[in-house]
Amino acid sequence: MDPEPQPATASTALPKPPAGMEGSLGPLFRLVKDQRIAFLLVGGFNTVLGTAWFIVFELAFGEEVGRFGYLLSLLCAHVAAVLCAFVLYRYFVFRVRGHLWLDLARFEVVNLTALGINAVALPLVTESTGMRPIYAQLLVTCVTALVSYFGHRDFSFRRKHEQPASDVADQPVGTTPSTPPNTTEVSR
Repeated sequence: MDPEPQPATASTALPKPPAGMEGSLGPLFRLVKDQRIAFLLVGGFNTVLGTAWFIVFELAFGEEVGRFGYLLSLLCAHVAAVLCAFVLYRYFVFRVRGHLWLDLARFEVVNLTALGINAVALPLVTESTGMRPIYAQLLVTCVTALVSYFGHRDFSFRRKHEQPASDVADQPVGTTPSTPPNTTEVSR
């Protein structure tokens, strides 16, 4: 007689893609089993990459453009960094399919918020302290990294139907927290 399948527990359940996305776990989960750590690794790498993009653009044409050339460097670095981050999250954290433009739009909303804060804080720090733009950007990056982390956690990659951890642990294998077993979800 075969034993009955046991419901998934918090320790055996695989993490699901966020925000209602569908797909398998990305290759990063072969090394890191914790979703938060995967997000932090990709986010940390992209923060360093975004800062490097800023430095490249600032050295390439920042001072040539004029007094506020660092803002053009910031904009160019933002575009390059967001596109890189989006690809990294979609490939290394979650292999998702469909909704490419919607996913990118939600992702960019959070990044535009961080960019707005950066666009205000960078001239404020640069002009009020006389700090060189590259050093000021390094300082401002600490603030915008926190804004981005919480924005992506709470908006970009949030599941539609949050459920307490104890409820998720009680879900049978193969079901999602928003759809109980042997039922269909009704659109409202």
